[in-house]
Amino acid sequence: MDMKNQISLLLLILGSFVCGNAQEILTVEEAVKIALENNYQIKTARNELRIDETGVSAGQAGMLPQIDLTLQDDNSVQNLSQVRSDGTEVEQDNAKNNSLDYGVALEWTIFDGLKMFAKHEQLKEIKKLGEAELKQTILSKVGEVMTTYYNLVQQQQQLAALDSTLLISEQRVELAQNRFIIGKASKLEVLNAQVDLNTDKTEMQRQQELFKNTKILLNEQLARDLKIDFKVIPEIFVDQNLNLEELENKVIEENPQLQAEKINKRISELALKQIKADRYPSIYVTTGYDVGRSESSLGFTTSSNSNGFSYGFGASLNLFDGFNQNRNEKMSKIALENADIAIEEQKQALTSLVNTTYQTYLTNISLMELEEKNELIAKENLDITVEKYRIGIIPTIEFRTAQLNYINARVRNSNAKYQAKVSEIILKQLAGNLQI
Repeated sequence: MDMKNQISLLLLILGSFVCGNAQEILTVEEAVKIALENNYQIKTARNELRIDETGVSAGQAGMLPQIDLTLQDDNSVQNLSQVRSDGTEVEQDNAKNNSLDYGVALEWTIFDGLKMFAKHEQLKEIKKLGEAELKQTILSKVGEVMTTYYNLVQQQQQLAALDSTLLISEQRVELAQNRFIIGKASKLEVLNAQVDLNTDKTEMQRQQELFKNTKILLNEQLARDLKIDFKVIPEIFVDQNLNLEELENKVIEENPQLQAEKINKRISELALKQIKADRYPSIYVTTGYDVGRSESSLGFTTSSNSNGFSYGFGASLNLFDGFNQNRNEKMSKIALENADIAIEEQKQALTSLVNTTYQTYLTNISLMELEEKNELIAKENLDITVEKYRIGIIPTIEFRTAQLNYINARVRNSNAKYQAKVSEIILKQLAGNLQI
């Protein structure tokens, strides 16, 4: 088999060789699933949401009564001297006195200007805010995992390209040595071929180092053993049907950052309601059951016992607090205006980012198609150059140029697909519909 056919055959099987190792292939879906289960920041966000969910209760909002159990036991030992109303004097050393009181008391605010209801609604909105923040964390982390994963796919393709260039360079050295032995080439040609082979080996080692380090990064993002080895899929497939108008609508409807700003506005509205509630009276009822007993060594009453129910109600109304009520309402209204501004600012920033990323996406799609054609042209050029070099009708530098053009075309092609995929991931992440 001649050199041209050997190279063509080996280039054909290199792609399957890279992925055909004993290690299992980790798909992007499996990587996302592992991240959702293990990623530390996602776990933290889930726990924060659990805290918010726990806080949504009538008791937290102040809608339920407060019940207290009280116990008080007082004792004393004193030297006493008394002069009674009839003029008699009584003295006693180490006179003991003690009193014991215990009971249950209930206090329940039944009206506070509807503040408690606004507080309860605010707790529900805080829970929704936690849900939006969890979604944003998940989208962010899944986006990072997918970007790193497809970066590995791209690097794997570049390793395959470097494998092929190593093969070609080794064949070139062998051919140059054979030509030198039979006197058809100079020693310089052999040395040049060897230098180029060593250069390709260096590039291969650098790429292998980057590939291994990126694997470690992905394992870190998946929050698992950093030494776990795996393979990734051989090809990147890009969704080329994204529509800008649909993406913009999705951003307005589903982007968690924008949703969080809208929820923050609702929280500010409920905070204003709570402040306004202070203009109304607060009414509460009380009841309880008390037991008391006291003993005294001296006095007209040496012991007493009591027990029974107590009940009542009370009301309070702030008449003047140094105009703090007015100031608090004004500040809360300003905060509400800022919430509106934050929504519009976030909406504009996200729409701008979607538009610029979409333009990058279109450019990457175009480049992907261009580089795919360019790789085919470079491959055909390399095949012709290899044949001409084999029969000795072109110089070494022309062979090397064709070789590098082909390898660079393969690298640019894989990079174009990767960049297009990254643009797709970012757009879907912004639209809040990244498949997870």
